[in-house]
Amino acid sequence: MKQASRSKVVLLLLAIMALVLASCSSSDSDGESGSGEAATCQGTPGEEAPASDLGGDGETPDGSDVKVGLVFDIGGKDDKSFNESAFDGLSAAEDDMGVDGLELEPNADGSNREQLLRQAAEDDAGLVIGVGFNFADVIPTVAADYPDTSFAIVDSVVDADNVASLVFAEEQGSFLVGAIAAEASGTGEIGFVGGVETSLIQKFQAGFEAGVAQVNPDATVEVKYLTPDGDFSGFNNSALGKTTAAGLYDAGADVVYHAAGGSGAGVFEAAVDADHLAIGVDSNQYFQVDEAQQKCMLSSMLKRVDVAVYDTIAKFVAGDFEAGTSVYDLSNGGIDYATAGGQVPDTDKIDELKQQIIDGDITVPTEP
Repeated sequence: MKQASRSKVVLLLLAIMALVLASCSSSDSDGESGSGEAATCQGTPGEEAPASDLGGDGETPDGSDVKVGLVFDIGGKDDKSFNESAFDGLSAAEDDMGVDGLELEPNADGSNREQLLRQAAEDDAGLVIGVGFNFADVIPTVAADYPDTSFAIVDSVVDADNVASLVFAEEQGSFLVGAIAAEASGTGEIGFVGGVETSLIQKFQAGFEAGVAQVNPDATVEVKYLTPDGDFSGFNNSALGKTTAAGLYDAGADVVYHAAGGSGAGVFEAAVDADHLAIGVDSNQYFQVDEAQQKCMLSSMLKRVDVAVYDTIAKFVAGDFEAGTSVYDLSNGGIDYATAGGQVPDTDKIDELKQQIIDGDITVPTEP
């Protein structure tokens, strides 16, 4: 009798364990805490980049007698990020309007930004554009010394009669790629790599975290910054980007989003090594990496610096340049998300969230 009783107890315990395991499996399949199986690189490589959507589809003003100076920030025009996007805007203006473009790149620490702005003004550039918030400290002085020259700054606001400030709602696009990350992640563990811990990059972080939470409240976002505020080398250190992202993947993340400028190249290398997904920033970075990395590109948060630069040049050439602040966001095409590679799980859902942000039904935070 005692042996029979023990057997019944054992069978009962086994039955309970089976029910618990089944319940856990069902919970995972709901997607609330990830499927349990990490997302891997399944993207389609080799897609062709679409034709530029900057100008070319109508009459453009004649800028053949206009010189435009573009002063890049650290990383230069080949950073495969916001500097390169600004360069694309200038290049399109050269092709469409015939403007004479003057490109100037800073030294390694960016200490000659003011000198380059002055050089462009002295070289008879009617419009001089500083690419990046680091120009906010020097443009006011230079603009005051050259009142007959028009200036523009990307990513910061300068209050002056001859300065146009071009800013972006980065948090909105980051929200969308956060939602994409949460949809794609199998583990519910997601990473964010910021280049420099500034208030600007924290906008990316805040939007991304909010987008992840919108789709999967149980997911976690592990945040890493490459350098503290004031040390801008974090935007141009691919080796550090790689080791930082590798640490996130090793710790369980299966999707990592970077807002780290040129350092993002290292994030993509780490994604290939880990066979997990990465999200680019500023440009559609799928078209800037090799085919092995393209397989790991889930999306990119599109910050259309090229649009802002091109539009500003067009206004200047047409005689419509205005000082003040212009905001580029989801509503005017200044911010968006990319689908190249075919790994975004549900574009209809993302587009619905996009419209809710445009309509004001979702307010995206700008601070973590």
